[in-house]
Amino acid sequence: MDIIIVPLLLLVKSLIGIAVIVIVTDVILSWLTALGILNINNRFVYSVVEIVSKISNAMLNPIRAKLSLTIEGLDFSPVVLLILLTFIEHIVTRILLRFA
Repeated sequence: MDIIIVPLLLLVKSLIGIAVIVIVTDVILSWLTALGILNINNRFVYSVVEIVSKISNAMLNPIRAKLSLTIEGLDFSPVVLLILLTFIEHIVTRILLRFA
């Protein structure tokens, strides 16, 4: 049973790590575009921002639908998602330690 569960849990940890990177990247890119540091008229920059935003919004939209976390124009749903992902990652790590 360890042969199947351990690799699956490691895959879940890796996917959580990728999701965290995407969320943080989306937040940083949105700040940089809002401040005018990134030029959205550049086709490459626009496509990168668009791809990261679509992936991020796919994860954030369920949270935004359930909770209203916008205060004075600031969206706090990425913070909630990062806390949730960290919580799940700690659970997966604890389960993995049982198999070690």
